[in-house]
Amino acid sequence: MATFDPPPGLPGAVAPTGRVALVTGGTGRLGAAVVRALAARGHAVAIHAHGALHEARELAAELDAAGLPSLAVTAQLRDEGPVRAMVQRVADHFGRLDSLVTCAGIAHLGPLEDVTADDLRTHFDINCVGAFVAAQEAGAFMMRQPDGGAIVTLGDWSVARPAADAAAALPSQGAIVAMTRSLAVALAARHARIRVNCVLAGPNLPDAAGIPAAVAHAVLFLLENGLVNGVCLPIDGGRTIA
Repeated sequence: MATFDPPPGLPGAVAPTGRVALVTGGTGRLGAAVVRALAARGHAVAIHAHGALHEARELAAELDAAGLPSLAVTAQLRDEGPVRAMVQRVADHFGRLDSLVTCAGIAHLGPLEDVTADDLRTHFDINCVGAFVAAQEAGAFMMRQPDGGAIVTLGDWSVARPAADAAAALPSQGAIVAMTRSLAVALAARHARIRVNCVLAGPNLPDAAGIPAAVAHAVLFLLENGLVNGVCLPIDGGRTIA
């Protein structure tokens, strides 16, 4: 499987572009790769974390040391008010918000017989509702910008080939696909230069070590290509067609 590496490191020579991105789950395996890729493109990056705020602050300090403005923020994604306040804080701090990437998520695996209604609600609240609220709030701010903005959600390619032990997690991942397409239509109707797309990633792939870089590369493509909207792009090594 080919890998796609963002520019190496965070060289001080990277000039800030004035563009601002917020990455939820920005300290996770995929989220941190997205943060670094955006920073290497010259974005100021707000790094969200909930249980790993210390790591978010360390990553923000690394970006600052490279001359790239950054901010560590926190919010429990199950709580609507704090999520909206987080997005507003980022927009107020930097004065604009060009990109949102929703990398935060959970996936608890186990036998079907053990799945409870609360398990489903927890996955929906964090994986789907939290991402929706963040996108809704970010989209409202992007509507006030002449050049709009772009949102990329992260879903799971295995919605096309579900695993037997993923009954609690995959319903919410399937909802991310529908949510992405719905937001793409609704936000574009309000501002022609706001786009919403999705990257469908997942574990257990060929060359798993290269997945974060490949996901980050896909995120950059969807953020930067102004003619792509409402697309769900699988990063799956061809698994969905195999």
